Amino acid sequence: QDSCSHQCGELLGTCSCQVTCQSLGICCPDYKEFCLQISPYSGSLMGGKVFLIENTALNASSVLTCRFKQNIKTSGYVAKDGKAHCISPLLYETGFIPFEVSTDDGLTFPYSGTWLSVHHSKISDGEKCTLVNETKWQYYGTPNTDGNLTLTWTHQALAATRINIEVWGYQETGDSYSENWLAEWKYLYTLAREIPNIGKFSFIPVPAKGNYSTWDFGILRITPSSYSDGQSNIPSVWSREHALAWHLGKDFRNDPNAWATAKCMEWDRKEEKLPNFMEEIIDCPCTLAQARADTGRFHTDYGCDIEKGSVCTYHPGAVHCVRAIQASPQYAAGQQCCYDSTGSQILTYDSTAGSTPDRGHDWGSPPFMKPPRIPGFSHWLYDVISFYYCCLWSDNCHFYMKKRPSSDCRMYHPPRAASAFGDPHFFTFDGLNFTFKGQGEYTLVESDLTSLRVQGRTQQAHFPNGTGAQVTGLSAVAMQENNSDVIEVRYLEDLNLEVLLNQKIVSFSEQSWMDLKGLFLHSTADQNITVMFSSGSGVEIRGSGGFLTLTVLLPEKFMNHTQGLFGVMNGNTEDEYTFKNKTTMSVHASPHQLFEFGANWAVENGTSLFTYDTEFLLNNFFYGEKHNASFQPVFFPYEDPADPLVKEMVLLCGSDPFCRFDVLTTRSLQVGSSTRLSHQNHKLLVENLEPVISCGWLDHPTNGRKNGTTYLLGSTISFICNQGYELTGSKERTCQVTGAWSGDTPSC
Repeated sequence: QDSCSHQCGELLGTCSCQVTCQSLGICCPDYKEFCLQISPYSGSLMGGKVFLIENTALNASSVLTCRFKQNIKTSGYVAKDGKAHCISPLLYETGFIPFEVSTDDGLTFPYSGTWLSVHHSKISDGEKCTLVNETKWQYYGTPNTDGNLTLTWTHQALAATRINIEVWGYQETGDSYSENWLAEWKYLYTLAREIPNIGKFSFIPVPAKGNYSTWDFGILRITPSSYSDGQSNIPSVWSREHALAWHLGKDFRNDPNAWATAKCMEWDRKEEKLPNFMEEIIDCPCTLAQARADTGRFHTDYGCDIEKGSVCTYHPGAVHCVRAIQASPQYAAGQQCCYDSTGSQILTYDSTAGSTPDRGHDWGSPPFMKPPRIPGFSHWLYDVISFYYCCLWSDNCHFYMKKRPSSDCRMYHPPRAASAFGDPHFFTFDGLNFTFKGQGEYTLVESDLTSLRVQGRTQQAHFPNGTGAQVTGLSAVAMQENNSDVIEVRYLEDLNLEVLLNQKIVSFSEQSWMDLKGLFLHSTADQNITVMFSSGSGVEIRGSGGFLTLTVLLPEKFMNHTQGLFGVMNGNTEDEYTFKNKTTMSVHASPHQLFEFGANWAVENGTSLFTYDTEFLLNNFFYGEKHNASFQPVFFPYEDPADPLVKEMVLLCGSDPFCRFDVLTTRSLQVGSSTRLSHQNHKLLVENLEPVISCGWLDHPTNGRKNGTTYLLGSTISFICNQGYELTGSKERTCQVTGAWSGDTPSC
């Protein structure tokens, strides 16, 4: 009999060590012993989190070694209850990290699993120690900020009666944007030793000794006192990363403004020598509506979120900011875009609340590991601590804004959207809609540009008071781009969504955002799943009334590069019904002809992205036909005037043809209502993604001022001279359809 020792994820001769083996009942007998399940499954990239290995009975005498990424070793232990534990290491990356376990002191590593390393800011507050009144820590020593500082933590997080509190600093050494540019978290000194683990510590900070006081960005670590100072990868509770104002030297405390001004000027000079990343970052969406609709490329900035009450500390006056999801290609820079209550972009030229781009993307970017791609910390070093120097600890913000000006939206092109929902209705990228009631697995969109593939499975659905009429709907969607991870979303019987990552069920119980290979994955509390591929294409999926609703967003570069049920995206509806062999069918085709078109896009086994992990799926979709040719759908549901349901349908649906269709085929008003909502959402999305013309920012004349801060089509800016000056040129200028301002540049 084969064994899963060293073989997790493999299909062996007599049995399987793949994740699908349990539901198929073909696992090797020792699958659960060697292929590890852990709890918790995630923690901060800073490491030091103890996790339990759930399914392996290891004996108490074994010496446990845990090895991450084949080279980072941490010590494990078996507790009195016989349960094995590992400690997560300090990592300079986020995402799923493979690990193995040895019980023979590191000779062999037959057990394996994965650990999810998470951006430090995305870890729940309860897992960190808390800097009480954080602002006070970060402004300590500036005017009116002194007294004692307090640190609190969950004392149960560390199994120790006495603890030490250490100060660590972050630095990047070597030459910028070169091979020798390296990131390092470094132990500096121990702030307090052997103090009781009661969850609270207060102290009056003094300037750090020696050259430690030159470290201005860092973090605190609490560890059991039994370990030595600065020992790596031991049980730890970290604070938030922060500006270390509280331990800076006497020179800072004597004159914080002068100290910070000098630092700001030094940063400004350094920036002069670095390459200009502004050229290659994506432009901002013109309006808040566009920014919130372009979910494949922009995501809520947690520091300013309209859904959480618009608490925008760094951007007063903004109601919402978004960040570009992908870092820029060469310099891994980030973009941020902020909007006011009218939905207009706020620019730094007009207000310090304006959005500022980032030399280092806050979320880091693959392949991580080296600057400028370290999640969170590279960003702190180039874009945040410098904000403290120039804007918060001194009054030199104009220097910062000059190096980090907002991007306007003149070069922004919204993506195009295609959707499928209900008893499947399809809306193509070019705006054509049709109903295709096939049963099987089909290519919804594929692109030769990035090898993007999105496939949909339709299954027959049964409704309690249905007539047995043939109803199908989307029950699963699978997707991949280039050689990214494969994501599949399924609709379960209990109306919950199940997400598979490379065939394995993903749990969102600890993390709602995951950095994966070639994509980011996000799940909202109400189970909206968004997949954001590195090309900027996005896929949104949610369950609604028995069927999946799917939306695919593609940036403009995909023009003329798509095929499948969602059509050829090129702004022309005439060629939407294009077959695999490139022949086309008239847009006035009958439902029967459309059925043929759909059937042509059935997936082949060799190219299917779906997981077949049950007998049912194997028999019906893997061994069976990909398109069930014997399945005969209802093409024209009959509307019987005497049918009491028809009256209610008219009230519910109005003139919405898709809502009416689905009520008649499913005999369920609830399905009709879900379909109507999905249809409305699609129309709204397409509206929000309409291109907006921008004429770009206008400055006020020297010795004058201007009225107006919106620069979109139809906006008017007026100019006034200061007293004693006369205006020549245009008194007001209006943004025109051509994207140019009317009139001439005024001067005073």
